Amino acid sequence: MFTLLKALRSRHVYLSEPVSMVLALVIAEVFYKFHSFLLETGAFLITWFVLGAIAHRLAAWAIPDASAEPRSIP
Repeated sequence: MFTLLKALRSRHVYLSEPVSMVLALVIAEVFYKFHSFLLETGAFLITWFVLGAIAHRLAAWAIPDASAEPRSIP
């Protein structure tokens, strides 16, 4: 986990992942009652992954990649 977090140096990651983690934690706490720690942890991680992917897509849509080459209009 430490190596993964150290490898992620993007500012976008530091801003979006905690938000998606807290939202996934709230969803898991309110809705997931499997009476099994392993199942609830797995559901929480899947929820966090899905919310992180949605946040990444929204950020990519809202903020275009500055490193991409501009398209020329013919």
